[in-house]
Formats: sequence, C-alpha cells, structure tokens
Amino acid sequence: MTTPANPEFSHNDFTATKFNSAEDKAKFANHLIKFIQNDFPERMFYKWFYERLSNCFGHIAHYNICGFYEKWFRTTSDKIDFLYNILDHPCYGHAEYTYSDVEKAIKSWLSMTDYLQKLKNRLKDEDEKHERYVYETLKAKYEDS
Repeated sequence: MTTPANPEFSHNDFTATKFNSAEDKAKFANHLIKFIQNDFPERMFYKWFYERLSNCFGHIAHYNICGFYEKWFRTTSDKIDFLYNILDHPCYGHAEYTYSDVEKAIKSWLSMTDYLQKLKNRLKDEDEKHERYVYETLKAKYEDS
C-alpha cells in the first residue's frame, strides 16, 4: 500500500472487477496520485484516465474531456474543490463491482498529505496578490483626482 512518501499501489491493494483487473485499478490509482502531485497538468489528463476518473468519486462526465478538465483543474479554487470532493465522497459500492476500493485508498492517501493545505495557501496568496493589484490600481486612479 501507499504512503505519502512512497505513493505506489500494486495489484495486491485492489480487487478485480468483471471488467477491470486489479492491475488496472493500481494503474489508475498511481496515475491519479502523480496527477495530483504534479499540480493536475493537462498533459497528464489522458482519455483513459478521464474516462475512469469521471466515473469515480461521484463525478459526472461534464459532456467531454475538455469540460471535465475545465470544471475541476483550471484554477486553484477548482483544484481545491476537486480534492474536497475526493475527501467528502462516501465511496459507495463493493470492490468487486466498482472502484470503491481505489476511492478509499486515494481518500486515505490524500488525507495523509498536505496537498490540500498547499493549494489553500496558494489560493490565499493569489487572492492577496489580486487584492493588492486592485488596491494599487484604484489608489493610482483616485489619488490624483
């Protein structure tokens, strides 16, 4: 099983379904971890990954791969919402029929990391930078008036 320092799942961590092997589940879980660790890059948002992710954690497809990416990964706030969605998801179903075992494993791994806090700190910095810009712009506009 995985730890924050060594995020690597194997087929032994998951139960195969009728349509997916335990290896398929491990591949997806490991890719999701790398996707999160690399700050959700679009270059890692493969079609196979989207197709599985859009069926996990209570997600819906959002019409297509582009719509899903736009919904969850464009801004820091979107990324925070995505991580909260993982952490708040109840992981329904049985592992022999769903990816609920993967969902539980990712949820557990994520709760042991500081990725959510890092994103929250980044959002706070982005908000402050924007507010300072607005302040300076308004100050410059009205100071000379």
